[in-house]
Formats: sequence, structure tokens, C-alpha cells
Amino acid sequence: MDGILKRGFLQGLTTTWTLGKVIFPITLIVTILQFTPVLPWIIEQLEPIMGLIGLSGEAAVPLVLGNALNLYAGIAAIVSFDFSVKEVFIMAMMLSFSHNLFIESAVASRVGVRWWIIVGVRVFLAILAAVVINLIWSGGTELAQYGLISATEVVPVGWLEIVFHGVVTAVIAILQLAIIVIPLMIIMQFLREKGWLTKLSNQLAPFMRFLGMDKSASMTMVAGLTIGLAYGAGLMIQAVKEDGVSKKDMYLALIFLVSCHAVVEDTLVFIPLGIPVWPLLVIRLSTAIIMTIIVAFFWRRAENSKRKETTNEHRYGTF
Repeated sequence: MDGILKRGFLQGLTTTWTLGKVIFPITLIVTILQFTPVLPWIIEQLEPIMGLIGLSGEAAVPLVLGNALNLYAGIAAIVSFDFSVKEVFIMAMMLSFSHNLFIESAVASRVGVRWWIIVGVRVFLAILAAVVINLIWSGGTELAQYGLISATEVVPVGWLEIVFHGVVTAVIAILQLAIIVIPLMIIMQFLREKGWLTKLSNQLAPFMRFLGMDKSASMTMVAGLTIGLAYGAGLMIQAVKEDGVSKKDMYLALIFLVSCHAVVEDTLVFIPLGIPVWPLLVIRLSTAIIMTIIVAFFWRRAENSKRKETTNEHRYGTF
């Protein structure tokens, strides 16, 4: 038992260090930028586009903050303005698909999936969701009634306070990562060495096959669905190394998870905004399943086509 704890703890430290090298600088830079003219300038450029997806100009603020920082920053910005129920629902749907882009995409890219694919898929889904909701929903014009949530925040004054605030935020992000990842790695090490992971993978095998993946990617899916991309990346990295997850399965798993991850937290966090959250979960899950099946289908066709070409070349070469 001591050996399992030690191996799991060391694995957790290694993973925290690997992800921390990505999370710390990005958190520091983005946190500082929100107190400079940079983010306000980006928001100003986006305001004219908001009307195309049924949003007022002020909606650019929570969307930029949510994508640059995290869901909580986006939600804090939403309650700072008076939006209609429809606007809040559109923003919630967009942010559920696309948030914390810098950190989550950079961390997920450590698994081996190109960051621009992750960003592209998430932003595309967010915009598509906004366009569809704006076109098919004619209601929701009344003002949103926010729940027990505070929009107040201490604003640092001066460059020294801003940098200090950025460093503290980044350090807290790393500590939160370690608090979650290290115990998870110990648990995973225990489950792996006791053979329970194999049993779990076998239980999930039918669902994985339905999505076009091998059961070896099951732990990656469980990690992402329960604790999200950023924190789940530690388990994903370990799965690639130790569970023999193929490049195809990792791409399919990430495509699924960029659409639908941290399903409990990322759904419940929108409750204080006074909107129905079940549609958020259903839309995210349905989108993830459909998109993964489509990508798996075309990936399989491409593999079969390449296999046929290789076979034909081999036959041709034998004459």
C-alpha cells in the first residue's frame, strides 16, 4: 500500500509540474491583461458583431472574460449588466462550449492534440449554438433575474498591485491543480494496480465503441467528463503513456470533451443566472456524441482508403 501511495504521489507531482509550467504563465499574463487597455480594446472590436448573434454590445465583456479566464469570470461579468433571459441563455450556451481557452487548450495540447483544433472546434460550436438559439427562440425578452451571486470584486490599483494580483492568482491556480491532481493520481494508481481500471474500461467498452473509440480511452473520457479538461489533462497524459491510447482515440476523446466536459460543475455553475440548465447539458452532450461519431466515421473511411491504396501499391510492386 505504501508503494502505491508513493508511486501515485510522485506521478501527481510530475503531472502538476508538467501542467503548472503551462498554467502559471498563461494565468499570470491574462490576469494582468484584464487591467490593461488590451482586453477592453478586444471587447470594443467585438461589440459590432454581437448583434449578429442576438446579443447587445455589452455581451462582449462576459464572452471575452469567460474565454480568456474562466466560467466564473464570465458569470461575474454577466451579473454586472442587465440582460434579457434569451441573452443570458445564449451567453451561457456559448461559454459552456468555449471558456478558459488559453489554459484548457494549452494543457490539452500536451496530450498530443494540436491546440488550434481544440480552439477551432470550441469557438465554432459556441458561435453555431448562438446563431441557432437566436433564430429558433422568439421568447426570453424579459429581464433575467439573477440569484444569490455577487458581482463585486476588489480591483488592484497600480502596476505593483496588478502584478502581485496576477502572481497570487496563478499560484492559487497551481495549488488548486495540485490539490485535485495528486489525490486523483494516487487513486488512479491504486485502481490500476488492483485491476479495477480494467473492469471499468470493460464496462464502458460498448459506449466507447459506439463513439468509434477503443476501451483504452475510457479513463480519459471519465476524467474529462467529471473534472474537466484542465484538471483531467493529468489523467489523460498518464493514459496516453500507460494505457496505450492511440492517436485516433485521443483525438476523438478530445473532440468529445471539448464539447462536453466537467458536466456537473459546468452545468450547475449557471443556476444562479436564473436560466434553465437542463437544456445546456442536453445540448452539450448531444453535440459531443453526434460530432464524435461523425469524425470517427470519416476518420475510419480515410484509414480504409489509405489501407486500400497501400495494398494496391504493394500488389503493383509485386509484378
